[in-house]
Amino acid sequence: MATTALLSLSGTAALAQASWPTKPITFVVPQAPGGANDVIARAVAQGLGTSLGEPVVVENRPGANGNLGTGQVARSAADGYTFLVTAQSAYTINPALYSKLPFDPIKDFTPVMQLAVAPYLLVVNPNFPAKSLDELVAYAKAHPGKVEYASAGNGTLNHLLGEMLKKQKGLNLLHVPYKGASAAATDVVAGQLPMTFGSFPGVMPFVTSGKLRVLGVAADKPTSLAPDIPVLGKGLAVTSWYGLFAPAGTPQPIVDKLYQAVQAVLAKPEMAERFKTLGAERVDSNPQSFKAMLPGELAHWKQVVQDSGAHID
Repeated sequence: MATTALLSLSGTAALAQASWPTKPITFVVPQAPGGANDVIARAVAQGLGTSLGEPVVVENRPGANGNLGTGQVARSAADGYTFLVTAQSAYTINPALYSKLPFDPIKDFTPVMQLAVAPYLLVVNPNFPAKSLDELVAYAKAHPGKVEYASAGNGTLNHLLGEMLKKQKGLNLLHVPYKGASAAATDVVAGQLPMTFGSFPGVMPFVTSGKLRVLGVAADKPTSLAPDIPVLGKGLAVTSWYGLFAPAGTPQPIVDKLYQAVQAVLAKPEMAERFKTLGAERVDSNPQSFKAMLPGELAHWKQVVQDSGAHID
């Protein structure tokens, strides 16, 4: 009797997985509407709705630097109807930055895939004398403690990139945190500070208009978005990515089906063009490769955060 019941339940579960989805799916974005992560999530959701035959709704749950929405998905039912689309910084930097988190990045999620990567650029005010990374290093060493760099705030990716530059090149730079990347870039444009690291979509318009000078891309190989920009090299190579996650325990057949459907959406030429307008590039990824890279990412950013001294209670 018990065996029959178990077989029946197993068969029902298998049938539910095979027929998935049978109702709308929710993509939770733990950042505000309008940002790159939100736009990427909506572009993918729109394509998925057509291919899966059920609506994919994007729900923005910003707050606590991405922790609020991420924690919500961590506590969601693992039934294949709630997923997380988040930026790399919220997923891999926050665990090292905050004393307490409402999620565990390894135990609470099943990685599905990376959706895109976005390069970061080192930019300076056009009146700053350095025209290359080597010239910046030489100038900073000649003026120790007098060269400032702007960031979006303590523990943000552009702050940590500045700390990585300091450590790698042995520089004494002064960090000036702002309340957001836009404010930081604006003051560098205005000449209040000489330099900042900024996301490609955030600072490239200023570079194109001549209001900022780009010294390099934080990568070890050129970006297809602007292949003529020199690379900053291996020690300053940062992959800023946007990823798709399921709550831990989501049946693997559902994870695999979602992965295959997203792959098909991303393969469309119009998606590559749409990503390009955002300053992002598609990346080859699958559940296995994404899962394998996460422990290394978390360990790397833990060390960077510790070196920087950044901390949020």
